[in-house]
Amino acid sequence: MLKKIFVFLFLVIPVATFAADKTKKEEPIEHLTDEQIYEQLKKLALVFETAREEFVEEVDEKKMLEAAMNGMLGALDPHSSYLSADDFKEFNDKSHGEFGGLGIQITSDRGAVRVISPIDDTPADKAGIKTGDYITHIDDEQVFDMTLNQAVKKMKGRPGTKVKLTIVSEGKEPRTLTLKRAIIKVDSVKYEEKSLADAAEDAEKIGYIRISDFGATTAKELKEALEKLEKKDVIGYVLDVRNNPGGYLTAAIEVADAFLDGGEIVSTRGKNKTDIERSYAKEGDLAKGKPVVVLINHGSASASEIVAGALQDNGRALVMGSQSFGKGSVQQQKPLGDGTAIHITIARYYTPSGRSIQNEGITPDVEVLQSKVEVLEKKESMYSEASFKNALKNENAKNKKANKSEEDDEELTDEEKDALDYQLQRGMDMVIAMSKLQKRIEKIEEFSEEVDDKVDEKAEKESTKDNDKPKKK
Repeated sequence: MLKKIFVFLFLVIPVATFAADKTKKEEPIEHLTDEQIYEQLKKLALVFETAREEFVEEVDEKKMLEAAMNGMLGALDPHSSYLSADDFKEFNDKSHGEFGGLGIQITSDRGAVRVISPIDDTPADKAGIKTGDYITHIDDEQVFDMTLNQAVKKMKGRPGTKVKLTIVSEGKEPRTLTLKRAIIKVDSVKYEEKSLADAAEDAEKIGYIRISDFGATTAKELKEALEKLEKKDVIGYVLDVRNNPGGYLTAAIEVADAFLDGGEIVSTRGKNKTDIERSYAKEGDLAKGKPVVVLINHGSASASEIVAGALQDNGRALVMGSQSFGKGSVQQQKPLGDGTAIHITIARYYTPSGRSIQNEGITPDVEVLQSKVEVLEKKESMYSEASFKNALKNENAKNKKANKSEEDDEELTDEEKDALDYQLQRGMDMVIAMSKLQKRIEKIEEFSEEVDDKVDEKAEKESTKDNDKPKKK
């Protein structure tokens, strides 16, 4: 059963994501007989022995055999691989929320190293590395001559040591960044009350929940966040899973369940038609039916897509942002007993409506591309009553702080950063609109119930009167 397997959806294993040619027709697989398989294995052993004896330099047998196993699994799909003892230990360290490095999720793209997403509040994030950036050099050495495993190991190192990366962003000149390695502690859930930029102090508050990855404690942290935000009487929620590369399948299911009162969350389907496992939400919506907007982008992958798809298909949330990454496969780790393991794809996952996300991603209900907003109208007009000489003052007006110039503001406040986050502002706009619409619908329903009650009451009175009238004999 799939539920008994250790399933992980985090894009942390070195993978090769070459664009598939959808126009190429797949040939049917011709399976080898046992005898043919044995002959091929004999050939593999012959290749190994010949290389070991004839290569011009002394060879590393362990390295050769591990490369052969990795190549075998890599031929299946981009996410299957052999894990050496060091790789397996590193994988487990990342799975449990603390590891050393730069805090960046990467993949291989046509021989280059491409950024899936930086992790919040890590050296990579603070250096301004973004989803979709390419790393061309590590410490002035080209990555095109390296495997992804080698690139990963070259970026790792003792905390406090430095590494130099050459980054290429779309439409920009290459830039060189020097990052200091650190112990990466992933705080999975962050939350706070927010209001729209330039909103009044007494404006309605929105619960903002940021999930940076799906770890072992994510569901617990989310429940605590919802409990505290509910006490603040927020009008709705923005669930931000942008640049979230994924994590545990169980965590994704529990996060979606927190916002649902029932219905299917996700199904995983293996090789055989009978290998289907469905997960359903339990009764109890911790957000109490309040409006929810889920923010996604190209860096939202795997477990993030499960949550977005579940809430979208169940009609529980509106999904906004840009098309997600499209990683819809489930991997399993199978230890080999000597500290090594294989990481292998065992199933695909599907949203409640039966959509496969593999290579497609989640399409937002409302596409909102991250944009730079330019204010064309001043908040206070130069021509108004206040512009007249000797105009009466408003005795209730509060003292306003002098506006700071951009030159004076070397570091933006959290409020200023929010104001520049176009997708977040539009998400909060939508929560406010959905909340107002929800309240109007509730009033209409209340009014309708009152009318129905009055109609029933009137009909009952008329029926009583008719019964009280003396009947003619």
